[in-house]
Amino acid sequence: MERATRSGPLAGVRVLELAGLAPGPFAGMMLADHGAEVLRVERAATVAAAGDEPRHGVMDRGKRTIGLDLKSPEGVAAFKQLAGGADVVIEVYRPGVAERLGIGPADLHAVNPRLVYGRITGWGQEGPLASAAGHDIDYIALSGVLSALGREGERPTPPINLLGDFAGGGLMLAYGVLLALVERERTGVGRVVDAAMVDGAATLFAMFCPEAQSGRWGARGTNLLDTGAPMYDTYETADGKFLAVGALEPRFWAEMVSLMGLSDLPDRDDRSQWPALRRRLAEAFGSRTRAEWEAVFEGSDACVSPVLEMTEAADHPHNKARGTFVEVGGVRQPAPAPRLLGVPEQDLSPATRLADLSSWGLSAEAQTRLREAGTLV
Repeated sequence: MERATRSGPLAGVRVLELAGLAPGPFAGMMLADHGAEVLRVERAATVAAAGDEPRHGVMDRGKRTIGLDLKSPEGVAAFKQLAGGADVVIEVYRPGVAERLGIGPADLHAVNPRLVYGRITGWGQEGPLASAAGHDIDYIALSGVLSALGREGERPTPPINLLGDFAGGGLMLAYGVLLALVERERTGVGRVVDAAMVDGAATLFAMFCPEAQSGRWGARGTNLLDTGAPMYDTYETADGKFLAVGALEPRFWAEMVSLMGLSDLPDRDDRSQWPALRRRLAEAFGSRTRAEWEAVFEGSDACVSPVLEMTEAADHPHNKARGTFVEVGGVRQPAPAPRLLGVPEQDLSPATRLADLSSWGLSAEAQTRLREAGTLV
């Protein structure tokens, strides 16, 4: 299956993405979404089992895939040859694994000094925990961020694996790769990017660090933006659905309470009155359905929005008008972001196996030899 030439700001950038979980594929998706040619390298057995069936996973979109046995000398040699014509490698192993395989930064820079080598781990490439196992929840816990998430008096609540794997991991890796590509234009030399999810999660908390260290940030669930304030929270409606209220500024608050027909409310600037104010709002919001409240607030600056299920979000008029969601291979999914105005839309087709690697520098004879040995699929 041949595809149209890639376009966009990363057109011409070639990325080898070593198969892994969440953050690595997400970084590869972000690069592919903006024009990079991403070749996902998986285990030979995995690709052999899948055959030529398209990969419909959202994070596989816009990519091609091959299977390569990196535990064989021939597979390692082939990977080095591919890296010789690449701009970026995304590596997802624990520290030291790539070096033991013979495809670490030093190994690949020996054949391609311009290569940007992006490494994504939970704990980073050094430190006491560098080689320890972990998951998103562990990384955001050690960063201090998890302690701030949740309601007052309740246990810390992880926001699924968005903060560590995706925002603090994959997105930071993609950002680091772009930094290294920009620097390479000046120096001609590729750099190793050490993207650790614990570092990324900590960075995301930058705005709140001074308050937390000075004591101005209170206990979990008692602050302005962590469900402590009644004007920044969610409320259940009569039909068991929810509204999100973000009426922080006085003028937005005034518009909200006016549209709700509320008066004689407790003073919102008096924190001791927040529980009573929350009860009044909860009672009011619980008196009508979500759809009824949507009609009340439509076109206003009250900062009240419906909490949409993921199955509803794509059909909201605003999201439809912007094309916030697209359909690829029958799967509805978020469109590429951010947008660069004037750049043509990318080919987001599901990933398919790349049968001919000649354009990546691997001769037809070499491919035949590797396929016959089961090293390349």
